[in-house]
Amino acid sequence: MRSRCIRNALVVAALSIAPACIARLDGQLIFVSDETGGRVIVIQPGDGAVLATIPVGKRPRGLRVLKDGHRMLVALSGSPIAGPGVDEKTLPPADRSADGIGVLDLASRKVTRVIPSGQDPESFALSPDEKTIYVSNEETAEMSAVDLESGAIRGRVHVGEEPEGVTVSPDGRFVYVTCEGDNAVVAVDTGTLAAVATIATPARPRAVVFTPDGREAFVTTENGGAVAVVDATSHRATATIAMPRGASAPTPPRPMGAVLSPDGKSLFVSNGRAKSVAVIDVASHRVARVFDDVGTRPWGIGISADGRTIYTANGPSGDVSFIDAATGQVTRKVAVGGSPWGLVVK
Repeated sequence: MRSRCIRNALVVAALSIAPACIARLDGQLIFVSDETGGRVIVIQPGDGAVLATIPVGKRPRGLRVLKDGHRMLVALSGSPIAGPGVDEKTLPPADRSADGIGVLDLASRKVTRVIPSGQDPESFALSPDEKTIYVSNEETAEMSAVDLESGAIRGRVHVGEEPEGVTVSPDGRFVYVTCEGDNAVVAVDTGTLAAVATIATPARPRAVVFTPDGREAFVTTENGGAVAVVDATSHRATATIAMPRGASAPTPPRPMGAVLSPDGKSLFVSNGRAKSVAVIDVASHRVARVFDDVGTRPWGIGISADGRTIYTANGPSGDVSFIDAATGQVTRKVAVGGSPWGLVVK
């Protein structure tokens, strides 16, 4: 163990990185965006050790590790933070120079470039070949299609008010964009960059998850307190799954993030201020279980490769919960500070 630490220290010194016993960012890792702190936090799943805190720019939210394992993309925004109903006239001016998709090199722990991607990017998705980034631009009601390597914007699609969640279908033919202000999901053809359907949902849709076969999509709706089920071949809503309120929940459930189990049989949904995670049986469209009191406003959510542990980013309390997927028990909370927003597992 000591020799490995020495080798890692030499690597750290060579890269001019702050010393750490475990310096290499490889293997299974948890990455969390800190919206208020302008950082990406790297956590080791086994013991919850914080391996690194990496400055990336203003308001990092959506994030994703590329298949090469060496680069991460993170959505950055110069728009001031404002909750629902806030008078925009009272806010400080936006810094449009900060908007874009940051490309983070995980070896050097530095942002190597910021790709212009439209105003106020919040979330994004990648085409299956990772050549195109599809970005939600909340303030302009658009989705931008951006070439990853050249940074050129291929096109912009008007989708609806306050676009947020962006997810590409497994076959890469369509991208679904949730529009909070319109209570709808817009389906965009990735070949033509034309909107082909508008799918009504309960209030304030947030995130979309496709089943592995691409036949269905599940849409979390924060103010609707439900998850909408969509037939992804016809782009039509087919069912609504109401989220039950737990006995100890301080508010009704507010579905935010969602992640599928590795076997595709269960969908885990973070319920925001209700402090819970719901488990949906994908085949029956029923809520199988609710894990109560998992964290303060869990939003970003991920799952380990073996499906045994769920991770949630809890913004107000500045921590990340480790939850046993079988029992719903919180086995660990990792303090990271700031305001954790997005979470991905590499």
